[in-house]
Amino acid sequence: MKLDILAIGAHPDDVELGCAATLAKEIANGKKVGIIDLTQGELGTRGTDKTRFEEAASAANILGVDIRINMKFADGFFVNDKEHQLAIIKMIRKYAPEIVICNAIDDRHIDHAKGSQLVCDACFLSGLMKIETIDDLGNLQKPWRPKQIYHYIQWKNLEPDLIVDVSGFMDIKMDSVLAYKTQFYDATSKEPITPISTKNFTDNVKNRAIDMGRLIGVEYGEGFTVDRTIAVDSLFNLK
Repeated sequence: MKLDILAIGAHPDDVELGCAATLAKEIANGKKVGIIDLTQGELGTRGTDKTRFEEAASAANILGVDIRINMKFADGFFVNDKEHQLAIIKMIRKYAPEIVICNAIDDRHIDHAKGSQLVCDACFLSGLMKIETIDDLGNLQKPWRPKQIYHYIQWKNLEPDLIVDVSGFMDIKMDSVLAYKTQFYDATSKEPITPISTKNFTDNVKNRAIDMGRLIGVEYGEGFTVDRTIAVDSLFNLK
């Protein structure tokens, strides 16, 4: 299956927090979208790898994505090396996405920046014909390099290079985020409090979208950074 967009996160819930409204909007526009989680989030303070898997499946169903895959890399300890790069290259070549969206280039959690660089390196290497990979049926995969790579913004308030108008899609984003019941605010929970389990954090997910929207004159927005110069066909394409 060829995808239009492949969104990748170091942990289940990274994609939902970072770009779920953008994905929902593109799905509503008929685009094929997939999600890859690099790890199972097994080092998370709250919940387990099993509950995270179930929550990720629920969130994927809410968003309506075409595929969701967990690479089962080691949470906290995966590295940007040949083994991990080849695993991602196989996924990129399998789904041939036009666009890849991945973790923030700099963030509080060490896996976010690591995941960001791993995916960027794999996207480049995936286009090299002399790197050979084999698909699940034993066939040689064709090289593929996505046309665009975007990085969603996470804990740190990085300055966006572009903002997508996601007005009308915040409810589905919040529903997908709150599918992770063990991770986010629950007044009845007896689990330890973490930086993302507070009501302040959950409220800020929507508040940030409001602020991003304010910057471009709409109700809600999601911001992204890029590692390249942004090009447009015409000045009239800018909103």
